[in-house]
Amino acid sequence: MQGIGRRAFVGLAGAAWGAAGTARSGHAQAPAQEIRLGAIFPLSGPSGLLGDECFRGVELAVEERNAAGGIAGRAIRLVRADAPDEAAASHEARRLSQGTDRVAAFLGSFATPIALPASQVAELAGIPYFELGALADAVTERGFRWIFRLSPRAADFAATSIDAVTGIVAPSLGVAPDALRLAILHEEAAGGQSVGAAQEALIRVRSLTLVERVAYAPRPADLTAVVNRLRGQAAQVVLHCGAPGDEVALFRALRDASWRPSMVIGTAGGYGLTESARSIGDDMLGTMSADWTPFEVNERIAPGARAFPDLYLRRYGAEPRSAHGLAAYAGARVALDALHRAGSTERDRIRAAVQATDLAEGTTPAGWGVRFDDRGQNLRAAPILCQWQAAPTGGLRQVAIGPAAAAVADALPRLGG
Repeated sequence: MQGIGRRAFVGLAGAAWGAAGTARSGHAQAPAQEIRLGAIFPLSGPSGLLGDECFRGVELAVEERNAAGGIAGRAIRLVRADAPDEAAASHEARRLSQGTDRVAAFLGSFATPIALPASQVAELAGIPYFELGALADAVTERGFRWIFRLSPRAADFAATSIDAVTGIVAPSLGVAPDALRLAILHEEAAGGQSVGAAQEALIRVRSLTLVERVAYAPRPADLTAVVNRLRGQAAQVVLHCGAPGDEVALFRALRDASWRPSMVIGTAGGYGLTESARSIGDDMLGTMSADWTPFEVNERIAPGARAFPDLYLRRYGAEPRSAHGLAAYAGARVALDALHRAGSTERDRIRAAVQATDLAEGTTPAGWGVRFDDRGQNLRAAPILCQWQAAPTGGLRQVAIGPAAAAVADALPRLGG
């Protein structure tokens, strides 16, 4: 699989959309010729919007592959599985691991609580599982043989956020990094705990100042008490990792308290969601996040990123709701290419093809390269440092501000600009 530029990307996208009915799931082919792939995401419930956004990214990648001839000449049938919670993830993964419903591989899952149980079922069934978005380091640290994560892990997101503190926030405020008072805020879930632990470890190693680490129960109705606690500690930078929607609760509590720190640096989740920016409004101006590659990025390191919204718009009749779809699309393309090179649904041949994948950084639409370690973690995937800035047409837009090769705008020095 080679990196592709904007012109080639648009051409392939047009072919994928125009290829007669193969587009949706390969239904134009006889069932005996199909390769069934399970797509397991939270398509309903609190994470349904972003889960569906990830599914759409996978769907676009499958349509593109089908338009190009499928996998080794066989059409792909994408089997949707809605997993809004852990129990549903286990149930759906078991369903698609047995009998006539058995799939050749899984693509998932956006959220760590879905990825952990679903991939465990897949591992026991000996079915390759391609993870496209769950953060927790534990996803690839359980000694599993059949899991492959294309996307960055919690430690990568933590490093991006701490680099932002030392390389951008502190210089912008004219203070030494170790003089900034940092607070870590995260949800009591595997993903949030993993990011928070990695951030705390990096803060200690770099001799920075951590004044508070606060964990809160999932789906908080109100974060006022938490915000008052951070205010009492005079936190200047809040590092936040929560489920989609938690960022809205945080900014609501900041507004109610008539207080805000110098900077909020989020981690993925809802921080890249256009609906979050609408809900929070101008208060979100300047907010940073260690995030998925945004559409506003230097295409020299992410060829095809800027073309993706056009592809999405033609397919779904609306603009993308976040960059999660782009990340899932980029990861799914790599997974499908490995399946194609395997030339078989035999799991050992798939593993060999995956492990042989060797793509340089800056050759996929997400900007990632691809090279897996023996645990199935892609070592060449990294988050982008993003910031919400004023859009020329009004409102806010998320842009890349780091690393330098990815940046399309200078960083605003503090929350609110």
